[in-house]
Amino acid sequence: MNPIFKHGPSPQHRLVLVLFCSILLIFFDHKMNSFENVRGYLQSLVSPLQYMANTPKQMMTWAAENLVTRKQLIEENQKLRIDELRLHEQLLQLEHIKQENDRLRSLLASPLRVEAKKMVAEILSVDSDPYIHQIVINRGANDGVYEGQPVLDDKGIVGQILHVGTTSSRVILITDVTHAVPVRISRNGIRMIASGTGRIDRLTQNHVPHSTDVVSGDLLVTSGLGGKYPEGYPVARVTLVSQDESRPFAKVFSQPVAQIDRLRYLLLLWPAKTSTIFAPKSQTPVVKEADNAGS
Repeated sequence: MNPIFKHGPSPQHRLVLVLFCSILLIFFDHKMNSFENVRGYLQSLVSPLQYMANTPKQMMTWAAENLVTRKQLIEENQKLRIDELRLHEQLLQLEHIKQENDRLRSLLASPLRVEAKKMVAEILSVDSDPYIHQIVINRGANDGVYEGQPVLDDKGIVGQILHVGTTSSRVILITDVTHAVPVRISRNGIRMIASGTGRIDRLTQNHVPHSTDVVSGDLLVTSGLGGKYPEGYPVARVTLVSQDESRPFAKVFSQPVAQIDRLRYLLLLWPAKTSTIFAPKSQTPVVKEADNAGS
């Protein structure tokens, strides 16, 4: 009985045929580039499939990058805010330090005599009693401070040392009702007494005759009388002159040039004194400037 289907070539023949065809295709492709166009068409047909296969990976990568970037932005924003707060705080400190440096420069540049020793002091406390104008500074006997020592700021006379402690001292201000300063008008040299009124913005000049040549705006400076304050330092400026003939004396008010309500740093003065050193008889005596022994 004959089989319905005849057998084809044997597997060996098929393998030889496939190898032969493969060799021919490789030869023609390598030597003659016969399938270059065909390869391009096939690549174009396969490209959409490649893009589709790569899409999930690209989506995951995009999502991961965006999530990480947003997290980084939030962290960076928080860090920048913290840095901004710190910079603002440092800026405030620098501004405060700048103001203090300006005050100290003004204080050290005040018109002091060259031979006078000076020392910067800082206010520790202010008397809370409105009728007592006194302050406490951070200099005392250990620093050579003595009672009656003149105290001033960068504008003019502030007061004098009232009590001396070991490391601190109490200063009575020129506006205290128990304090008085011998002054003179810088314009004409007329001497007066500037007394405190209990107000930080007013001094009074008592017992001024009506004939006295004093006008509003005159600058009052220390006269040097009494030995407490050295001569020539600004004290106050005349603000009011009232010459009422019905009164025995003229009414004269002045305003301190020192910023009594804004004091922070002060200067302590040690007045210089002269000591005579006797030379040999063939020479003339030599006068030498020496600091006060209390300095």
